Amino acid sequence: MKKRVVITGLGAVTPIGNTVDAFWDGIKKEQIGIGAITSFDTSDYKVKLAAEVKDFKAADYMDAKAARRMELFSQYAVAAARQAYEDSGLDISKEDPYDAGVIIGSGIGSLPALEREYSRLLTKGPTRISPMFVPMMISNMAAGNVSIQLGFKGKCTNVVTACASGTHCIGDALRAIQYGDAVMMLAGGTESCICETGVAGFMNLTALSTETDPMRASIPFDQDRSGFVLGEGAGVVMLEELNHAKERGAKIYAELCGYGATADAYHITSPAEDGAGAARAMQLAMQEAGILPSEVDYINAHGTGTHHNDLFETRAIHRAFGDAAHQLHINSTKSMIGHLLGGAGGVEMVATVLAIRDGWIHPTVGTKRPDPECDLDYTIGAPVQMEINYALTNSLGFGGHNASLLLKRYKK
Repeated sequence: MKKRVVITGLGAVTPIGNTVDAFWDGIKKEQIGIGAITSFDTSDYKVKLAAEVKDFKAADYMDAKAARRMELFSQYAVAAARQAYEDSGLDISKEDPYDAGVIIGSGIGSLPALEREYSRLLTKGPTRISPMFVPMMISNMAAGNVSIQLGFKGKCTNVVTACASGTHCIGDALRAIQYGDAVMMLAGGTESCICETGVAGFMNLTALSTETDPMRASIPFDQDRSGFVLGEGAGVVMLEELNHAKERGAKIYAELCGYGATADAYHITSPAEDGAGAARAMQLAMQEAGILPSEVDYINAHGTGTHHNDLFETRAIHRAFGDAAHQLHINSTKSMIGHLLGGAGGVEMVATVLAIRDGWIHPTVGTKRPDPECDLDYTIGAPVQMEINYALTNSLGFGGHNASLLLKRYKK
């Protein structure tokens, strides 16, 4: 029989705050974490804006030697994971470390490391490439470094599904606990690729907004939307088997009660036009929880701000919810923090958990006039205060990867 799984710890490093409290305070203040790119000269770029992490100090979470052996995406993951671990009140020294695992994904790993070392190869030759290049660049090192830093010796993997990576990692961690592969899992996503090749690649794909006003750059579902804003950061949650959490007196934020994962089998960058794949992921999550569409109160949408994503995700919600679609409250956290790619699902899970805790749904900030074809309630103009019993969070990745997680207000 499947075991019940709850969330007992949260961690976040984001463009509007480097802790959960700072992040959520920024969300409540409708703070926009988007600004001029500072990591490189954008003179030759059409894209001028990104959502960068500010004032991050690796020394707050790890020693200097460890930090030097990590690229930013790994540092962000360790910081968010340590926050979630400490928030949970867990003491790994009192647990079997093989019962505690890590599944934290990154869609890309370290493009900045690739840029830096390739430049060195061209200018100084192959013998000058750093011996740490490969272990610092590869995407599984976020999970590996978290395991090393915290002493978690159980299942340690890395799901890479582009922009759905973080959500799939949390879903796979849920399954690990449900079926006895682990008792505790740190799960989520991380990313840091605001660099020349990262921005140029997405820019030439015409996926990024070229807007120069930060307040109008990331405007999901708006008729004037023109693409997403590249962001960075990490979001990690502590998942725990319910009885274990209860026995140690842990605070419980919410229950994770459903997971759906599908593929569009359609196109390498565009979601399926009819939304069928994303709809099925949401339906699978609801079926696992044993609830009706009418019981879901809120969806934290993928909501990137690209024409295709927002339109086709809207169609997916209609398809999954039928008449109940118009009763839903929907928003996009990306309106404030941009698109964290592999880190998006983790941070948006944190936002969804806190929405349930506080009974508070943030507005899709910056969005003024929804596209007529995007005809649902996207929480425009003002937040909504209400009790949330069930909430979904969606992630859709290049390659047609769809993931949906269903959260439930925990009741003793």
